[in-house]
Amino acid sequence: MRHRCRVKKLSKPADQRRALLRSLTTELIRHGKITTTLIRAKVLRSEVDKMITLAKNGSLAARREALGYIFDKDLVHALFEQAPTRYGNRQGGYTRILHTVPRRGDKAEMAIIELV
Repeated sequence: MRHRCRVKKLSKPADQRRALLRSLTTELIRHGKITTTLIRAKVLRSEVDKMITLAKNGSLAARREALGYIFDKDLVHALFEQAPTRYGNRQGGYTRILHTVPRRGDKAEMAIIELV
């Protein structure tokens, strides 16, 4: 039973799931918009919101935590420079999910997730 279990498994072991979310977070912050499945986009939203909240905080501890999660060091520095001005008065909801057509091969629900 999965009563009160709030982690989406994504049909992957924990280490693969963490690596997938880290890479998707890195690419979303780098490009501003990516296309993925709907379930992955919904799980990714919370991870990206955590990184942007850390960037708004701007402390050294927050920067080190973000460096441990996001793969690109220069990307983290750019995020910490831009986030306070871009999202300074926003209390959350830094991403937008747009539904698109299902994937051709297996009819998986696809979505575009982008930074607001």
